[in-house]
Amino acid sequence: MEFKIEKLEKYTLIQVMEEKLDTNVAPSLKSELVLISGKGEKNIILDLSSCRYCDSSGLSAILVANRLCKNANGTFVLTGLNEAVDRLITISQLDTVLNIAYSVEEAVAIINESDENKKNKE
Repeated sequence: MEFKIEKLEKYTLIQVMEEKLDTNVAPSLKSELVLISGKGEKNIILDLSSCRYCDSSGLSAILVANRLCKNANGTFVLTGLNEAVDRLITISQLDTVLNIAYSVEEAVAIINESDENKKNKE
């Protein structure tokens, strides 16, 4: 099984269960993301705790998730980064674009805070 997907009240949690987020896994992750977004989900947490490696196709899938959430006026949060994946995201300067949390709990807090901010602006 490549992913564990859990639909909760305010967000969907996607856990990548593979060691590598690469050309073998990224296309199916993108498909899942599009399906989830198509069902009206606007907040997604992507947990990469099991991933030890990510390549450009994995980064592409992460950016697709970020764009889908942004287009739906939602929030995308990336969590569970190990040192190698974190370094890749920093080198690609995606740490300035993405919401990154150190735990799922922190990711949920980011989503809740973002939802609150959006309500206050209305």
